Amino acid sequence: MFEAAQLAAWCGGRWTFRPAAPITRVVHDSRHVGPGALFVAVAGARDDGHRFVADAFARGAVAALVRADSEPARRPPGPLLLVGDTRRALTDLARGHRARWRGHVIGVTGSVGKTTAKDLAAALLAPLGPVAGTIGNWNNDVGLPLSMLAADAAAAWAVFEVGMNHPGELAPLCNLLKPHWAILTRIGPVHIEFFENEEAIACEKATLLRALPPNGLAILAPDEPWYDLLRASAPCHLVTAGLTEAADYVGRRDPVDPVRLLVRGPRGLSLDVRLPLRGEAFARTALRAIAVAAEAGAPPEKIARRLEQFRPPPMRGGEETIGGVIWINDAYNANPISVSAALQALAEHPSPRRWVVLGAMRELGRHSAEYHAAAGREAACGPWEGIVIVGPEAAPVADGAVSAGWPVARLARCRTPEEAAEWLRPRLAQGDAVLVKASRGERLERVIEAWAARTRPGKEAGG
Repeated sequence: MFEAAQLAAWCGGRWTFRPAAPITRVVHDSRHVGPGALFVAVAGARDDGHRFVADAFARGAVAALVRADSEPARRPPGPLLLVGDTRRALTDLARGHRARWRGHVIGVTGSVGKTTAKDLAAALLAPLGPVAGTIGNWNNDVGLPLSMLAADAAAAWAVFEVGMNHPGELAPLCNLLKPHWAILTRIGPVHIEFFENEEAIACEKATLLRALPPNGLAILAPDEPWYDLLRASAPCHLVTAGLTEAADYVGRRDPVDPVRLLVRGPRGLSLDVRLPLRGEAFARTALRAIAVAAEAGAPPEKIARRLEQFRPPPMRGGEETIGGVIWINDAYNANPISVSAALQALAEHPSPRRWVVLGAMRELGRHSAEYHAAAGREAACGPWEGIVIVGPEAAPVADGAVSAGWPVARLARCRTPEEAAEWLRPRLAQGDAVLVKASRGERLERVIEAWAARTRPGKEAGG
């Protein structure tokens, strides 16, 4: 719960008049407003939240945070907290709330796997007490403050991801979060459109490490790129986790049963767990979360049980069987690293017949054609029944696959996700596994939606 006077003091604003009902949460989308909500009118690239202030009150908002020079301020539809800049005020509110937190704060960043690492770490820390964390993947200058304001100040642990796509964006987020510990996931050419090279991305990600206190803790993988650069940026104790004997937390994947992970760590830690997701990339994410939970003091048996019970966020590699076909929905996002990881995971799938559906990877700038072609060449090396490329921006993937020797007869170039579903429909059989992977803007999950819409209950796949 937030006191009206306290909110005004935190952001330097003034009330037109005090709200009659208590403020219990802060939102920036009028569609999600309800009892107890303070609506923050944020101006974005596509719309301005000030247009929806009246709608927010109609939906039950207690009050709204608006610019003092805005139209709602001239005709107040309800209690308004007036400020000069609503984005800055939102950050100030989160900073004020952060000062009340009593728990341990963990920051997560990297190029891939941030949300899964955050969710998995939170799940493994839960036996030690209440855990707060990022809502979904709200990790930017608007999402992070909103997630922080939703956190229980009394939580024992708080796990938040911080993201960026331009140089200089992480420093203010880390300054706001003030983490005690940090988890760095794999670094690679993600958002490279806005960076000089991959090293520049690594330097930006290392901002989180530089924000740690001397008595903090950093979790890094010694067998991944840019480890030396990241290690040199950490001003505190370092714990390593990886698929190498050189790590503090050593993981070994069973070559016969790849979802089985054997872990050895400090203080006699020994785990034998079955991972809920396939692939080396998830095994590496799991090792980082295991290291965090173990360093925090979570009992090994509870770490193992919660790890095996973990389910990924939507569209991040989870499996769903529809009409007898196993769909691997990894359509939330894509980049050169995550596409490679998804292909490797699919290669380990026990289904005798596997298919690949790929769309474009965004924000690669001048490197786009190069990385797409490389993804196609890698895809051409896999044991698939067929490869489906969706959308004009992904055309270099198809070209790369063909150049690497993939048969044209087993390659489909489709304009839309719906067209891809139609191409697959007569070819898929019961028990087939299909990977769907692309950047969020491609909406490639529509392949699955189109398949499901045409698959009647009880109808055989491929019929």
